[in-house]
Amino acid sequence: MTSTGTTTPATRAQRYGVDERYWRWRAPRTNETHAIRYTEAVGDGDGPAVVLVHGFGGNADHWRRNVNALAATGKRVYAIDLLGYGYSDKPNPMLREQNEIYCFETWGKQIEDFLDEVVGTPAYVACNSVGGVAGLQAAVDAPTKVRGVVLMNISLRGLHVSKQPAIIRPFVKALQRTLRETSVGKSFFGSVAKARTVKNILCEAYGDSAQVTDELVEAILSPGLREGAAEVFLDFISYSGGPLPEELLPRCDVPVRMFWGDKDPWENIDQGRKLYASYADKFIPLPGVGHCPQDEAPELVNRLLVECVDEWEAARAAAAAAA
Repeated sequence: MTSTGTTTPATRAQRYGVDERYWRWRAPRTNETHAIRYTEAVGDGDGPAVVLVHGFGGNADHWRRNVNALAATGKRVYAIDLLGYGYSDKPNPMLREQNEIYCFETWGKQIEDFLDEVVGTPAYVACNSVGGVAGLQAAVDAPTKVRGVVLMNISLRGLHVSKQPAIIRPFVKALQRTLRETSVGKSFFGSVAKARTVKNILCEAYGDSAQVTDELVEAILSPGLREGAAEVFLDFISYSGGPLPEELLPRCDVPVRMFWGDKDPWENIDQGRKLYASYADKFIPLPGVGHCPQDEAPELVNRLLVECVDEWEAARAAAAAAA
């Protein structure tokens, strides 16, 4: 496993121009307390709150090009590291049942408690990739706390057991068990957790590979070299259960909007539109953009996010006035 230049909280905050903080959270499934890292830019603290949720392998720094831009429009903005990712604690999943800790129910509850204990008010939640499933879970579980959900290239969860052909399910399960429980998995993680490999993966995921900078590679890779990251990675890639977006969306009582980069090689926009568009107030294709729109096309995404939150806030005000 290669190393990369690491940055301290102070230098990260200075580089990205945000405040970096830690919150102590008690996880309901284990009743253990963990340090959760987040970044924020809240201005005068009077505007609507927006919480940004990363995808698989990401962290709050994947929103480094969004936090301040959104805050400059009067929003209170937070980007959170989900348990197990970024600089949040990484409790060892191998000491518990498979996917007991790292699952959407856990992360949904983490978002819900973050709104209570850190944000202090209901908030809009904007999510990328698998973070979208966590955001939807939070909205379903706590609709009075989540005012609306923006989903960017939400994961289709193509490896979910219900989407696997029956004939291959035993082989997928055996491979996942081998990776999670033997030295093969650690070797596999070691081959992935290298700067060159991370860069290649990101170049595949981004429609514009010029956006895959050394800064981005470091932001993604550095926390992945921390103790416990391999176990989190191996536990999550064995996660073929849990909720699907198409199960959560019909149960979501808050507004949903979808942005989708049409050059995403992993989450096909046509499948996404077919499965999910009917549940969104707007389904907005992003031409030429890949899997991580917030980082690849931040100016476009920031504008769309501000428009979305402002529209939803205006609708809330109109409804309150009419009541």
